[in-house]
Amino acid sequence: MESFIGKLLVEASPISDVLCTMENPVIDSKDGGGHDDGVQVTCFSEVSDDVTLHFQIIRLDKQIYAWIGSNSAKLGHMYAAASTRPNNTVSVTSILGGASDNTGSGIARRLALRTGFNIILACNIPKNNPMLEADAEKKLIQKLISLGYTRPRSVGSTSEEMRKD
Repeated sequence: MESFIGKLLVEASPISDVLCTMENPVIDSKDGGGHDDGVQVTCFSEVSDDVTLHFQIIRLDKQIYAWIGSNSAKLGHMYAAASTRPNNTVSVTSILGGASDNTGSGIARRLALRTGFNIILACNIPKNNPMLEADAEKKLIQKLISLGYTRPRSVGSTSEEMRKD
């Protein structure tokens, strides 16, 4: 399994190859029981302000790996986000790329809050374009909702979201 995911992420040079060959496959590792603990891979592209954004979502048992890219299939900066105890805040750390460029760290934090899963987010979008980052996050969250990977708003609500309601 690791070699498949590693091969998908590292050896996929043209983005179109990834999108053509990995259009919503599900790699199952069902144990014959009633629950699905397989790996689910979803790839899609969206256009935002004349920039094509490419997305890849890999859903594992209790974790989501997401990649957002534009212009190339490079991994970019990578962040890990997870809920921390005792008051269920989310901690984010940079895994690749250093902390000087935080494009994506906010997205990772909000995804962890919204989904309840541990998040690994690789982000390769221009760092000086906050509108593109916001559009990318919006499109990714819409896709996660359509795939059923988010929890209801009332469970993952922050005080800011409660004030909006």
